[in-house]
Amino acid sequence: QVQLVESGGRLVQAGDSLRLSCAVSGGTFASSASMGWFREAPGKAREFVGAIAWTAGNTFYGDSVKGRFTISRDNTTRTMYLHMNSMKLETTATYYCAIGGPLATAPFWALRTRLAGSWGRGTQVFVSS
Repeated sequence: QVQLVESGGRLVQAGDSLRLSCAVSGGTFASSASMGWFREAPGKAREFVGAIAWTAGNTFYGDSVKGRFTISRDNTTRTMYLHMNSMKLETTATYYCAIGGPLATAPFWALRTRLAGSWGRGTQVFVSS
């Protein structure tokens, strides 16, 4: 079974940059698989941050992070990254990575129950002023 483990979350200041990692172990990827980043802020619904097609490397992002966040992946180590720049107070959240089907479906994963095998346990990011 695929296991996803996020890391890199910590306390930063507004305007800082931070890189989160999502390491994947076990299982195999379908050629159409994609991976995504989501976040949950206190009192708010889960939000789609962005996603990447694992084989082709295509990406797309939620409107709130466009131009500031970038997703990349290393096929060799099976690690996905979220590069966050110009962080704002509202960037504070628990960040989760997930794996699923075609890239276009990624935003809809936000509606899914977080189950082991397709979601990680999250890493917390705190942005202070």
